[in-house]
Amino acid sequence: MTNEPTGPRADGQQPAVERGGLWGLIFSTAGLVLLFPFGALLCVIGIYQGRKARRAAKENTTTAPGAVPSMVLGWLGLVLAAFMYMGMLMFWDEVEAYQQCSSRAHTVSTQQQCDEALQEGLRDAIAERTGVPKENVRIPNIGA
Repeated sequence: MTNEPTGPRADGQQPAVERGGLWGLIFSTAGLVLLFPFGALLCVIGIYQGRKARRAAKENTTTAPGAVPSMVLGWLGLVLAAFMYMGMLMFWDEVEAYQQCSSRAHTVSTQQQCDEALQEGLRDAIAERTGVPKENVRIPNIGA
C-alpha cells in the first residue's frame, strides 16, 4: 500500500513512507463512528492494515505513520462493540419488545408510549439484576 518506491535509496534521498497505516487509521476511525455491528468489522480491518503497514515499514526500514494509532483505535472500537453486544444480550427481551412495539407504532404518541415502556422495562431489568431499588435507577430519556 505504498505510493512511493521502497527500493534502495540513493544518498540524501528521503526514505519512502508506508501509507497503509493511514488507511488503517481511516478504517479504525470509521469503525468507532459506526460502532456495532459494522464498526467491529471496520476496526478489524483497521487493526490488520496497521499491523501490515508496520511489518512492511520494518522490512523496508521506513516509517508507517498512523499504523500504531490505527491499531489502538481498532482495539478500542472492538472493546466498545463487545460491550454493546453484551448489553444487547443482557437486555434482549426488553429490546425485542421495544422493536415489536415500534413496528406497530404508526403515530408519534404510540411511539412515545413504546419509548416509555422501554424505559420502564430497562429500569425494572437493571433493578432486578443489580439489586438496586427501582427508584434509584436513572435512565436517560430515549425519545425526543
